[in-house]
Amino acid sequence: MYEAKTHFSLLVGEALKGEEVVIARNGKPLVKLVPVKERKPSDAFGMDRGKLWISPDFDEPLEDFKEYM
Repeated sequence: MYEAKTHFSLLVGEALKGEEVVIARNGKPLVKLVPVKERKPSDAFGMDRGKLWISPDFDEPLEDFKEYM
């Protein structure tokens, strides 16, 4: 653990290169350093832009229901 603290930046660099870095205490493995994978931005907002169409009269009363209005 002490060695990991003194060489932390080197260990992070090794992990970023793809090396498996395991930190142990008294010979017992405790943690593994792994690089964080970048997430691709979500396409959820705006993904259907240009695919939908709404009729100009969509909120007009339907012929079948005019007698109830």
